[in-house]
Amino acid sequence: MRLRLAAVVLLAAVSGAAQPAPGIAARQWRLAHERSILDEFFDLLRIPNTGQDPAAMRRNAEAIARMFERRGVATRLLEVEGAPPVVYGELPRPGARETLIFYAHYDGQPVNPSRWYTGDPFRPTLMSSALETGGRPIPLPLPGWPTDPEWRIYARSAGDDKAAIAALAAAVEALERYNVPIHANVKFFFEGEEESGSSHLAQFLRRYRDLLRGDAWFFVDGPVHQNRQQQIIFGVRGIASVELTVYGPRRELHSGHYGNWAPNPAMLLARLLASLENDDGTVAIKGFYDDIVPLSDAEKEAIAEVPDYSEPLQRELWLAETVGDDRRLEEAINLPAINIHGLSSGGTGERARNVIPATAVASLDIRLVKGMDYARTVELLADHIRAQGFFVTETEPGEAVRRRHPKVCKLRLLGGYNATRTPMDSDLARRVVAAVERARGPVIKLPTMGGSLPLYAFEEILGARTIIVPIANHDDNQHAANENLRLQNLWDGIETLAALIALEPAAGAAPEETASSGPE
Repeated sequence: MRLRLAAVVLLAAVSGAAQPAPGIAARQWRLAHERSILDEFFDLLRIPNTGQDPAAMRRNAEAIARMFERRGVATRLLEVEGAPPVVYGELPRPGARETLIFYAHYDGQPVNPSRWYTGDPFRPTLMSSALETGGRPIPLPLPGWPTDPEWRIYARSAGDDKAAIAALAAAVEALERYNVPIHANVKFFFEGEEESGSSHLAQFLRRYRDLLRGDAWFFVDGPVHQNRQQQIIFGVRGIASVELTVYGPRRELHSGHYGNWAPNPAMLLARLLASLENDDGTVAIKGFYDDIVPLSDAEKEAIAEVPDYSEPLQRELWLAETVGDDRRLEEAINLPAINIHGLSSGGTGERARNVIPATAVASLDIRLVKGMDYARTVELLADHIRAQGFFVTETEPGEAVRRRHPKVCKLRLLGGYNATRTPMDSDLARRVVAAVERARGPVIKLPTMGGSLPLYAFEEILGARTIIVPIANHDDNQHAANENLRLQNLWDGIETLAALIALEPAAGAAPEETASSGPE
């Protein structure tokens, strides 16, 4: 306790001598307000947010709007029919030459309460450590009491992505309370359907185009590096989500009576899927790699500088080897890939039956890199399937089609978007890296994040430059049961985001050189 008080006194002395740097101001304010930050965060986590309940989604949006209004941010709800509202906020600075916009999302993945340790994904629980290390529920600390950086908060969206919203709110308050200069117009955009595909995002961006113009969008989503070091990521892979259905007999047949005679769609599908990838993990589809924009020298150097965490990560995940001749993860995610994330045919376990199935279904996600077009990539996939002897259709095949073609595959494109990448040698990139390193020490810089975000829409519709600044822990069980946030990641996130909100302007830039929409 004495050490904690000494830290607060020391930080107060620093701020008394001069205006504290953004990261120091954020830390000082946080040390004095940890319990109130947690109380507010827990209140937000208690509101269900899986998208099935429009009223609950609106409660989330209204609660977030109140959080930022209390901190002097002018907020409003942006509306598009059929979508949860976007929470928009602005903190204008008269005469500012730059506008910075911060993105996060308040919706979460669907839940199965029976798979959660707590039994209720929307009852946030503080744990003494991760469940895997024997963590147990503990009470929230009293105001002014010390916290342990290894404590975990278990709840849906604790890491993905309500942590970002809580950290942004705390960062704004810390900067305002310590009068740290904010040089740019700052705006906030909190989406409510990212986890369900952002199907209305383009409509929001087009309808509110003038309101949402800015010099840079910062996406606060995703995890930090596996070694817990802060990452700054300058691009994302695109994605195409595809479903393949292969057909056998009209109805399921007894495998003893009809085996070796009636084609088995599960076997046909297995062979088809195996044909998509070579033994070294490269994709076997003709033309798949043709349109890739190669990494720049600066991007290659950044990857080479990332600490190699392969061995500890393999131990954590019980992996004897990895794909592609032990290629490093940072290299792998800068390449396109095909992933099978679901298979369905017949039954297994208690549902297993001695039948030849009627159909076999596979769900795929194709991860794309800069230069690849998702629609063209799906066409290349369709051409590959045809080359394996299949008739490809987009609709359910009837009797005539199935009697005419021995092998039939229905291909459904469920959605997709292209990859984006902001140059790492730009002035914006250099200022962002410098600001975060002043607050947090050396950072890891990556050209591309392995996951996908619909950043293409921001570039295409708004002409925006985008940078990702994640704050969650890498082992947060993102999208799964027992999602959690390591407490120190929340505290670090407040400092990181304070540094970005107070980002120094470009040196010597004239107003017309940093075009800005200005305050709305």
